[in-house]
Amino acid sequence: MPATIIDGKVLAAKVRAEVAEEVAELGHVGLATVLVGDDPASHVYINSKQKMATAAGIEAFDHRLPADTSPDDLLAFIADLNADDAIDGLLVQLPLPDHIEEHTIIEAIDPAKDIDGIHPYNAGRLMMGRPTLVPATPRGIMRMFEEYEIELKGQRAVVVGRSNIVGRPIAQLLLHANATVTVCHSRTQDLGRHTLDADVLVAAVGRLHVVSADMVKAGATVIDVGMNRTDDGLFGDVDPGAMERAAYMTPVPGGVGPMTIAMVLENTVTAARARREKLAKPAR
Repeated sequence: MPATIIDGKVLAAKVRAEVAEEVAELGHVGLATVLVGDDPASHVYINSKQKMATAAGIEAFDHRLPADTSPDDLLAFIADLNADDAIDGLLVQLPLPDHIEEHTIIEAIDPAKDIDGIHPYNAGRLMMGRPTLVPATPRGIMRMFEEYEIELKGQRAVVVGRSNIVGRPIAQLLLHANATVTVCHSRTQDLGRHTLDADVLVAAVGRLHVVSADMVKAGATVIDVGMNRTDDGLFGDVDPGAMERAAYMTPVPGGVGPMTIAMVLENTVTAARARREKLAKPAR
């Protein structure tokens, strides 16, 4: 029997509706995005985030800076956004131009506004099991597990990929959910030996069909984060033939992608609530 499709489009619409209700309750939520340079894919991502934020009632501030913006000028720009009380969430689109060190910019963002969840403070909180703002894609994946009632406790989970925005944080979240987690990467030998053990498989390396259908355990849950553009269209890291072996699987496109943007909005609301609660507390 083919896998049950985990429909990211339907779930993302549900999340965006929830966000809109929370925004209406809060009265005002502000999101600032910063794009440096002319990367075509980044422009598409920012346009989507801006459109979805506005539709949810979030005031969206769209800042686009030239590719030759200096690191010092970008840092000063971020400092101004950090200090702006109209902005609850701040997102600097990656990748940045080569002359700007990404870690320097990430660390300059106010952790309370870091809706990408990649500031060392937020990453450290997640590692300690006390998460605040969590990267949007892993947060979206966990919401998928919840929505489809996929058991994680005691399950063997394999994450293929170790990036700071997907692989590492989803591994931490799975650990906190009491799964037994293995992280694989480009240096892993005999990848299939690991993936065939996985009750839950998350593929997030950005390599076309790096996981073939025969590398998927029968009855597994497969989350395909990969977005690989080819002449024939958009494909994931997992061969679509795995649909015949898995119990649940995300499609590409239409799976994780829509959830990522929806969770950016949810993170923005989370940041807004936390900032208001902090402002409401009397000074000591």
